[in-house]
Amino acid sequence: MGRTVAVVGASRDRRKFGNKAVRAFSKQGYEVYPIHPTAESVEGLPAYRSVTDVPGPIEVATVYVPPEIGRTLLNGLADKGIAQVWINPGAGSGQLLEEARARGLNVVEACSILGIGEEPGRF
Repeated sequence: MGRTVAVVGASRDRRKFGNKAVRAFSKQGYEVYPIHPTAESVEGLPAYRSVTDVPGPIEVATVYVPPEIGRTLLNGLADKGIAQVWINPGAGSGQLLEEARARGLNVVEACSILGIGEEPGRF
């Protein structure tokens, strides 16, 4: 994985995986960009409405939104040129994965928190 990550579906609720991911990636030294449609910040980090609003490149995106919302975000992920997109449990569907791959996205279907060597239960 790269060292910059967008957490799509970042949450201010510390019980939600979209928040746990922000903290887990931060702990691992990643530059984290929380993506949230209305929040100004998540865990003290400036939040962005979409990945396309983030200045500069993003190497990895990790998605924590329902598939029907995720499908509406695929063009932005592709336009941003994100090298790897993690679709976390509950965020994927056959249609979303098919559409993501059709846009040329490199999709990983797994828990990104586990993927970086952290345990979600610790956050």
